[in-house]
Amino acid sequence: MPPLDSEANETLKQPIVFLAGATGYVGGRLIPLLEQQPVTLRCLARQPKKLRASVNDSTQIVQGNVLDAISLDTALQRVHTAYYLVHLMSGSKDFEKEDRQAAENFAAAAKKAGVRRIIYLGGLGDDADPKLSPHLRSRHEVGQILRDSGVETIEFRASLVIGTGSLSFDLVKSLTDRLPVMLCPSWLTTPTQPIAVDDVLAYLLAARMLPPGESQIFEIGCEDVTTYGGMIREYARQKGLRRWLIFVPVLTPYLSSLWLALVTPAAFEVGRHLIEGLKNPTVVMDRSALNVFPIRPMSIREAIQKALASSTN
Repeated sequence: MPPLDSEANETLKQPIVFLAGATGYVGGRLIPLLEQQPVTLRCLARQPKKLRASVNDSTQIVQGNVLDAISLDTALQRVHTAYYLVHLMSGSKDFEKEDRQAAENFAAAAKKAGVRRIIYLGGLGDDADPKLSPHLRSRHEVGQILRDSGVETIEFRASLVIGTGSLSFDLVKSLTDRLPVMLCPSWLTTPTQPIAVDDVLAYLLAARMLPPGESQIFEIGCEDVTTYGGMIREYARQKGLRRWLIFVPVLTPYLSSLWLALVTPAAFEVGRHLIEGLKNPTVVMDRSALNVFPIRPMSIREAIQKALASSTN
């Protein structure tokens, strides 16, 4: 990390908040919110020049990679709170292995640097389910690795995030926009409890202000339990689209992902891994987040309405 100039030295009086995953969907939306806080924000980036145009001048950018342990040792110096919003599913042939290695690197570097708290966004799903998908199993494993570091870790577990630009929501959007008649696999009837991206961001910000304590897992979602078919119907209703869903028992997750490739070819590989997880119910079983945080997530109808409004602006 380059030497800090005199103006930056003044910010050392503020706690340093570190963000890994700054170029991701949630991370990119968290940056301007953290820049409004009384903290010094430091972002990790493989290519700092690309991120520079998206952040304030006061935001520090350090070059590094979660798969490069040495770069993390430097990047995490003097950090108080670290956000870990990394998922390597889109760029890896073996994302479980690389997510594990990245989490181990980050956990060790955070412990070594004296980081006080890690805040992590994972996924819902029942740990006791022997058929938990590789995607969800990996999300839970990363949380466990971070907790095992000994650094206090606040893990949020969420299902589909509703918001323009969210890959999961964009899959629903693409299907509904492009297919008037859908041959639907059984996973479209799997219970799910999505959450608006604004509510996810609110939880992530609030976690920084929790008093010191033990590591905790919080399951978050809107009040509504629906299905992916229900999401499609609500989206279609708000868009004024007539859509017919015909449920058939023969579409496996892999065949379903090929079907998705017809409408979202750029997201095929990630979509395939996501769809493998759609057979698992992703609902909130532990409602303790409602007791700890003052946040009351908006309804699915409100979340979709807000996403549609933002996409037209």
